[in-house]
Amino acid sequence: MFQTKQNKRIKSVLYISILLFFLIILKVFYIQVIEYNKLNKLATDLWNRNLIVKADRGKILDRNGKVIVDNTTTYGLYLIPSQIIDKEKTAKQLSEILNITYEEMYKHVTKRTSLERVHPEGRNLTNEIKEKINNLKIDGVYLLKESKRNYLYNDTLSHVIGYTGIDNQGLSGLELKYDKTLTGKDGSIKYYSDGKGNKLELSGIYNEPENGQDIQLTVDLDIQLSLENELKNAYTKYKADGAIGIVMKVDSGEILAISSLPSFNPENYQQYDEKIINRNLAIWQNFEPGSTFKIVTLAASINEKKVNIFEDTFYDTGAVKVTGATLHCWKRKGHGYQTYIQVVENSCNPGFVNLGLKLGKETLFRYITDLGFGKKTGIDLTGEATGILFNLDKVKDLELATTAFGQGISVTAIQQVSAVSAIINNGTLYTPYIVKKIGNKEIEKTIKKENIVTSETSELVRYALESVVANGSGRNAYIENYRIGGKTGTAQKVGENGTYMDNNYILSFIGFLSSDNPEYVVYIALDNPKGITQYGGVASAPIARKVFENIISIYDIKPNTEGIPKQYKWDDQIYITIPELIGKTKKEAKQLLNNNLNIEFVGTGEKIISTTPESNTRVKQNSTIKILLN
Repeated sequence: MFQTKQNKRIKSVLYISILLFFLIILKVFYIQVIEYNKLNKLATDLWNRNLIVKADRGKILDRNGKVIVDNTTTYGLYLIPSQIIDKEKTAKQLSEILNITYEEMYKHVTKRTSLERVHPEGRNLTNEIKEKINNLKIDGVYLLKESKRNYLYNDTLSHVIGYTGIDNQGLSGLELKYDKTLTGKDGSIKYYSDGKGNKLELSGIYNEPENGQDIQLTVDLDIQLSLENELKNAYTKYKADGAIGIVMKVDSGEILAISSLPSFNPENYQQYDEKIINRNLAIWQNFEPGSTFKIVTLAASINEKKVNIFEDTFYDTGAVKVTGATLHCWKRKGHGYQTYIQVVENSCNPGFVNLGLKLGKETLFRYITDLGFGKKTGIDLTGEATGILFNLDKVKDLELATTAFGQGISVTAIQQVSAVSAIINNGTLYTPYIVKKIGNKEIEKTIKKENIVTSETSELVRYALESVVANGSGRNAYIENYRIGGKTGTAQKVGENGTYMDNNYILSFIGFLSSDNPEYVVYIALDNPKGITQYGGVASAPIARKVFENIISIYDIKPNTEGIPKQYKWDDQIYITIPELIGKTKKEAKQLLNNNLNIEFVGTGEKIISTTPESNTRVKQNSTIKILLN
């Protein structure tokens, strides 16, 4: 009996032992197989240390590969508190180098964490500070490479490029729009430590960072610097409220230069008012275009065969009445009888009112919308405005008349540049763009609409606008031996209460080079310049001329003497064409030059064998010509 009970107990213990053993095997299997990855990661995290190595942000380049935005190597301070033996001394030494309080540094040194990043005091440290910290040779103090954005040309293109934050993240402009592209993939230094945080021997893995992709712009840095230099000079000289400049390729929509003043330095963006850093006036500011908009009315009228600019005439009394309202010409006494090409040259408002009424509202507004007004151009920049047009249902004769000469509607500078380019390039409207290449991917131009006007219309408009520069309101943009076309604009600004402001204008000029085969369109606008006659032809056209002269120089554009000859006025600089002198005598040369040029004879003899400059070259009156004798 006793033996039987004892056997039962032994069997029970055996069964229980077998069951426990089996459960232990199941648990081990569960841990080693099913939960291995999870538990291994948890265990690894206890003794794994990971120091971040920051990737460089992608560069921003101009169309020719010139670097506009680069990176400067800096250093970040990291601490492993468990490895720091003398925490008081370490805190004191680091606080003195970083110029922060001992108390603040002591918090970092004694923080109960496996890895402490000293932020923001220990960020973007210079090489000089790095050397000072390294010379301390303190265990647990690490300096890792970081990078800081380096805007090589200060405020150049600031509204386009934007700026980055302390962590090199894009906060505005292209830096924000293409942040994912520009941002690389950080690397790391991994090592294992014991329970006290000390690095274990033979441990350490370096994962190299992957730098961000570069972005190449359509901008030509030389043209950009030229534009900004000319614009800043005028902005400062005339104490303007703002200034806008754009240079674009007519046949593609590529932006070669774009500027908005006032500008800012992206490296110190915190020091500027938000209204300055967040408003790219070239694409954001809505304003009445004034007479530059007459190009649209002119193109529509020619294309619809409503006018023959050479034969049709208009009598300007200085004003015209439309549904009881009197609309004035800038010349209050009027221009009298004019051909329509003279209407364009004189920028005569009543003449354009007449064209607008001939077109009718449906036709004129169809051209306006076809040319991209009233909606965004789609340029690859943030913050673009749409402009403001009349609702067609509410357009009566008065609204039609004022629209025809650029009043009562609002547009942006980029809309005007885009539309005028379409008019002069035989009718193709391109989407303007500023990013040419992302990494190795080329960005292609985009056509929004074709055949807006015919090639014949385009040619006539170009001729008329060349005439404006040669003999009309755009004379101050004229360049001898080059065919420049363009139109001036003077637009009174509208205040917050919806009424026109006294003595407050936006003075503009839009022009192109060259009239027979346009490649470049230039737009200049000055907002409320002081101390100058309030006409676009006086204020903005001379700036455009200087920009055109720089384009001619940078791209080595050859002269073209086949354009419309300028009819000189008393205050114009007169140019003289050097006659054919080779083979002539000294006496004949003096008679032909008729005291218009100074002569410097070189050599002896009577016959002329060469001249500098050469024959048929146009030079300023009273210039010196060197004549080589035989």
